[in-house]
Amino acid sequence: MTPAARVQTAGELLDTILAGQPAEQALTRWARGNRYAGSKDRAAIRDLVFDALRRKRSYGALGGAVTGRGLMLGALRAANMPVDPVFTGDRFMPTPVTEVERAAFRGPTEAEARDLPDWLWPHFTASLGDQAEAEARLLRDRAEVFLRVNLLKSDLETARAALDAEGIVSQPHPLSPTALQVTEGARRVHLSSAYRDGLVELQDAGSQAVVDLLDLQPGQSVLDFCAGGGGKALAVAARTGDEVTAYDIDPARMTEIPARAQRAGAQIAILPEPRGTYDMVLCDAPCSGSGSWRRAPEAKWRLTKDRLAELCTMQDEVLDAAVPHVAAGGTLAYATCSLLAEENSHRIAAFQARHPDWHVVRERQFRLLDGGDGFYVALLKHL
Repeated sequence: MTPAARVQTAGELLDTILAGQPAEQALTRWARGNRYAGSKDRAAIRDLVFDALRRKRSYGALGGAVTGRGLMLGALRAANMPVDPVFTGDRFMPTPVTEVERAAFRGPTEAEARDLPDWLWPHFTASLGDQAEAEARLLRDRAEVFLRVNLLKSDLETARAALDAEGIVSQPHPLSPTALQVTEGARRVHLSSAYRDGLVELQDAGSQAVVDLLDLQPGQSVLDFCAGGGGKALAVAARTGDEVTAYDIDPARMTEIPARAQRAGAQIAILPEPRGTYDMVLCDAPCSGSGSWRRAPEAKWRLTKDRLAELCTMQDEVLDAAVPHVAAGGTLAYATCSLLAEENSHRIAAFQARHPDWHVVRERQFRLLDGGDGFYVALLKHL
């Protein structure tokens, strides 16, 4: 495919996504229906689509419309590239730009340039202070690819050498002693022996840093109370070498854990209902995902004031439900992949108001400026 044909295809896919179809689903269906497109074409189109979703407001202003075509025009203009050589109307290329379209081109306002919903900006400033602008702008960019070295099977240098032998170049990252940042060959990770044999797992460096802060000790019993796909449960198991118990209110979210645990050589016990008490209960609570919107930009545009309020209520309920499962002297850990204080420190303050005999022993907000995704973690103990 020519670059212009890729732009045309990305615009068509964006129209489908803007109409409500999830981006991953739209891209997968397109790839299955267009087998002629090579891996480089698919990768380039994917990048065009996700870059446009991250920068929907600013590209829409630059391109004169929040449509697939408008976003692609905006992408070219943002890159200071002329639009006419691409929008020629030749075979498989976008039709020429009309004078009406050209008249609609404009620079983004200050609010549009942040690529956030207007209502959300005050929450960013209240949560992030003088770093709000920088964090918002970082959310407009593609996230780095990170791997977690699986300490059950490897160490940092062994895993790095195995990846390098397959053309995947990586370097250590300061956020976590198990983190490798992939600098070359990221699209080959899933096909590598290092990944297939369980030496490494895809996991953001910030997410790894959350696990590092849990102060895990060998022999501790650990319950991952909102296990989802099992990323943190696997990281915990790799740290301690012990079995980790996983639970999620939606069991379907945990369907991939057994295969992932087998590949990693980790022991994960899945519970249909939580029972008993544990030395550590980790609540990786449902949240806005604002710290990971670079990876899932559609979520940025789906979040509403009402949905944020619903999430805060859910987070309170998760914490309250976890308390009975913390053993005497044990630790309750609360984590989100959010940058918003409403979901983080405010929830801990509300929890302490309901449970005044619990106190915070450690708290940390990881920001995009730290080098990974945005995460929050607080550790609490019973007085």
